[in-house]
Amino acid sequence: MKRIFRNLGILVVLAALVFAVYSQVTKDKIAISRDGVRIAYSVYGKGEPALVFVHGWCGSRSVWYKQIPYFAKKYKVIALDLAGHGKSGSQRKVYTQEAFGEDVAAVVSAEKENKIILIGHSMSGTVILQANRLIKDKTRGLIAIDTLKNFERFPVSRETAEEYLGPLRKDFVKNSGSFMAGMFTKNADPKLIKQVIANVARSNPQIAISTIECYFNTPVIPLLADVNVPLWCLNADLWPSFPEINSKYLKSYHLRVMPGLGHFLMVEDPDGFNKQLEDIIGRINA
Repeated sequence: MKRIFRNLGILVVLAALVFAVYSQVTKDKIAISRDGVRIAYSVYGKGEPALVFVHGWCGSRSVWYKQIPYFAKKYKVIALDLAGHGKSGSQRKVYTQEAFGEDVAAVVSAEKENKIILIGHSMSGTVILQANRLIKDKTRGLIAIDTLKNFERFPVSRETAEEYLGPLRKDFVKNSGSFMAGMFTKNADPKLIKQVIANVARSNPQIAISTIECYFNTPVIPLLADVNVPLWCLNADLWPSFPEINSKYLKSYHLRVMPGLGHFLMVEDPDGFNKQLEDIIGRINA
């Protein structure tokens, strides 16, 4: 299993933060996705463009607890729970990346926003690409957090996908925990690691496995045809990024790396992360 992390870097974009340490005091709002699933979200602050924060695998909008108060001082901040996560509905039978993109589009439509920047962590790097296809007339920029490191990695071969999916089907709690632990550097806070593992263990295994399976089967390169705005990747260096590959497919691709951090850089170094993200947003606005 270590080979997947070390050589392929595939699971870098899988582990989207599973974190529920914080919940902003705000009233939930509801948008209805295309298939009728209720999508819970929260809104903070004012200002354009609106920043739409999208969590990843087994996570929720609470992952952005260190970003919401910081950016709400200047921008309208929208944070949502994808279907099957957090407080959103979970009656969907198959949790595709395309359907997650529709969740994001539904929230943007409900808020009647015309200028947005989509920000997605891990798995949701692909989700924001899917959402952009639906609302690209409103998108001013895309920011992928520790994801989309190599556009050519997806879709994943059946053999490689099964190396990950097989153990999860056998014992979700045990094997998901060991994978999560591999997403951190040796200097990471043990309490943070423990919290991530505990929260992933509480996820619905059927939803989690469906999500990963669909994610593995989603090609990235076709989604780039609809990207006509800057795409920034703000990545850690636990696994390598491949700008020489990505720049072949997208002229508006930009990469920034935060060294010494793991996959959960927004909570491992929130102050440094917020400054980097703020600078990227400023460059997109300019």
